[in-house]
Amino acid sequence: MKKVCIQGLGFVGAAMSTAVSIATDHNKNPLYDVIGVDLPNKMGLERVNAINSGNFPFETSDNYLLSSIKKAHQQGNLCATTDESVYSEADIIVVDIQLDISYLDDQPQLELDDFKKSIQVLGRYVKLKTLIVIETTVPPGTCEKVVVPALHSELIKRGIDPKSIFVAHSYERVMPGENYLKSITDFWRVFAGNTKEAGDICEKFLSSVVNVEDYPLTRLTSMLASETAKVMENSYRATNIAFIDEWTKYAESVGIDLFEVIDAIRMRHTHSNIRFPGLGVGGYCLTKDPAFTYASSKLFFDKDLEFPFSRLAVRVNHEMPLHTVSRLRELLNRSLTEQKILVCGVSYRQDVGDTRNSPSEILVRELITQGAKVTCHDPYLNYWDELGITLHEKLPLAANFDAVIFAVQHQQYKDLDLDNWSNSKTIILDANCVFNKDQRKTLRAKGIRIESIGRGNGL
Repeated sequence: MKKVCIQGLGFVGAAMSTAVSIATDHNKNPLYDVIGVDLPNKMGLERVNAINSGNFPFETSDNYLLSSIKKAHQQGNLCATTDESVYSEADIIVVDIQLDISYLDDQPQLELDDFKKSIQVLGRYVKLKTLIVIETTVPPGTCEKVVVPALHSELIKRGIDPKSIFVAHSYERVMPGENYLKSITDFWRVFAGNTKEAGDICEKFLSSVVNVEDYPLTRLTSMLASETAKVMENSYRATNIAFIDEWTKYAESVGIDLFEVIDAIRMRHTHSNIRFPGLGVGGYCLTKDPAFTYASSKLFFDKDLEFPFSRLAVRVNHEMPLHTVSRLRELLNRSLTEQKILVCGVSYRQDVGDTRNSPSEILVRELITQGAKVTCHDPYLNYWDELGITLHEKLPLAANFDAVIFAVQHQQYKDLDLDNWSNSKTIILDANCVFNKDQRKTLRAKGIRIESIGRGNGL
């Protein structure tokens, strides 16, 4: 079997390791021996140990993913390590490490150093004819301006012809949740090679992992085009979400149900993907990717392009959770000081245990700033790293609080027995369309006040 190394075992890399390990030939035999590689720190060791025990390193509701990683462990073609020398054995390396962005005086700054160092590590070990696939979401131009030069520099030091290594870019569309693994194996892929041969080899690899019969690959003419496709894709979605923010406030102000309005608009095929109101935007991609091209156009191409819509979307989405705080204060009709607030859901999306850039973090920090006593719960987490707080293992009763905010559409909350859990003295604010019209109607008939972001009071 060919050997595949996955560099980085985060939410993408760990799932990609599993996806590659379950790829089979026509006789249902495994195609690849897969080794996941992470850093020798506490977090990296926890991920490595989990995979080497046949367990996925993150909480997930995807039973197919859980059974697949266990199967790969049992058949012996998936393991993990912190030993970077294993790259010397790889026929294919998939790069799934972070590339972050920070801000200085409101100007985005690309944090390329750690990413570049990780690529240099590959250059020190990689063998001839190896394919390196950059799966990390990177600012357009990174593959040509950072990855290829970094690899070439290390290869030349070793006396190796840089042309003997193949580089390609193929971005992931991973969506943690109940279809976590299938968002890799049964979803469309875009890719491009640094050379025609690199593209051909990458196409063959992806075709063995992805169900290309139902989800055909899209090959672009350059890695720059492929990088741009990912960033533009996420910028479009982030801008779409930001657009809804002003209509959310409008709907609440004039007393209409924006969800009802959007459902009517979605009947028109050209508008079928318009977003719904919610707490805000979170996760690793939509919160930063819209700023990537603005930053990289200046750094890599010396172009003075402003990208006003994309940059405004980032700011609007970042501030969106503050509207939920304002709405809650209006519903309570008093200051939030000393008010006991329960926040249900701290992950960035439903049915996952990922708190990176979660809008709940902005929400909770603002509640605390305004003097509220905040308690948090999430069925997928017992500790919140970003805030350094322990979460309640069981969902507390509503009667213990002045207000409850449902921030995430976790299935546990949607299935909640509201009749027995809720209390007439507690205001419930649904910030993410967790409850349907019938549930709201039933609660109101019992004297319980429940309101929603994106709907006027009483709707």
